[in-house]
Amino acid sequence: MSEEQLKAFLEAVKAESGLQEKLKTVKDVDAVVEIAKTAGFVISAEEMMRAQAEVSEEDLEGVAGGVLYCYSTYPTSNSYCTK
Repeated sequence: MSEEQLKAFLEAVKAESGLQEKLKTVKDVDAVVEIAKTAGFVISAEEMMRAQAEVSEEDLEGVAGGVLYCYSTYPTSNSYCTK
């Protein structure tokens, strides 16, 4: 598993409405990992959590100028976002 796989998955999410729809129904990070796996990406829950922790101020500011897709790992309250 690599950071490149995670980035590629997030790019695919931005481009594919089907993946966006699937992610709207996730209840935890493991479900996100399974969706990524089904789509042909190899990512881990740990990588997803690390990426969430690294969301920068610049990423957050980008919300005002574009679309930001977020999904939460409720009940753990982790959320993952991509523009």
